[in-house]
Amino acid sequence: MSKYAPLAAHLHGSGRDELPMTFGEIETVIGEKLPASAFNHRAWWSNNPTNNVMTRVWREAGYISVEVDLTGRRLVFRRSAQDVQPLAAGVGSREQAESGAAEEPATGFFSRIFGALRDTVTTKPGADLTEPADTEWDAAR
Repeated sequence: MSKYAPLAAHLHGSGRDELPMTFGEIETVIGEKLPASAFNHRAWWSNNPTNNVMTRVWREAGYISVEVDLTGRRLVFRRSAQDVQPLAAGVGSREQAESGAAEEPATGFFSRIFGALRDTVTTKPGADLTEPADTEWDAAR
């Protein structure tokens, strides 16, 4: 059993779609101190399933980490709309798997990268992604 397993139980037991937690609260739940890298590196809290053991625990519990604030030492666990699967097993939604229309397994280097980055970037509603970001650069063309 992973030392982070109590976090999975805590997330499941919360019954909430979003669960804000401080790093101290997480330490209380798991009964141990978080590693120094959790306090110093935002990447430690990424949702990449190959990141670390604790990442796999919250992902397998059906949550992703969002709103990570290293300075304030807090984050929010948000219920994921998709089942979390290891990259080698493919990336697809629960609905696709249940309907038998699951995507093909991720294969090759680029498929694994895109699968790892899935749901890591969001845009505001109404954002025009075709609009130049730097009008000065655009005018120089």
